[in-house]
Amino acid sequence: MNIAIIRGVLTKDVEVKKLPSGSSAANFYVAVRRSFKNADGNYDSDFISCKAFGNTADMIGKYFHKGSGIIVEGSIQTGSYEKEGQKVYTTDLIVSKVHFDRGNEKKEEKREEVKEVKKMSDDPFKNFAAKVEIEEKMPWD
Repeated sequence: MNIAIIRGVLTKDVEVKKLPSGSSAANFYVAVRRSFKNADGNYDSDFISCKAFGNTADMIGKYFHKGSGIIVEGSIQTGSYEKEGQKVYTTDLIVSKVHFDRGNEKKEEKREEVKEVKKMSDDPFKNFAAKVEIEEKMPWD
C-alpha cells in the first residue's frame, strides 16, 4: 500500500499551470521539520516535492500561499530523466487530498493570544461575596 501523509509549511507561493488537456497542475515543496535535533542542537527540515492535478491543484493555488501550514495526503512516485548525460532520480508525493493546518501558525501570534486571555481572567470571583446595597424597601420589610 502506497500512502503518505506529511505535515509542514509551503516554501513558496503555489503556481498553477494549465495542461494542454485543459486540466490544472501544480508543483510545490513542503518543508517538514524533523522530529530530532542535529549535532548543533537545531531541527533540520526536509523539503518534499509535491504534485497536484485538477481541482486539487486549483484549490491549493487559490487558498494556500508561502508559509501556509498544510497537511498533504497522497502516494509516493519515483521517476528519472536524463540531464546533461546524467541520470537524475526523482521522488514526488502525488497529492490526493489537502487540509489546512492551523497548528503551524506563527508561535508569536499564539503567545499574544495567551497573554490576552490571562489579562481578562485575573480573578473572576473577586467580588463574589461583596455586600449588595439596595436603596428601596422590599415588600417583606
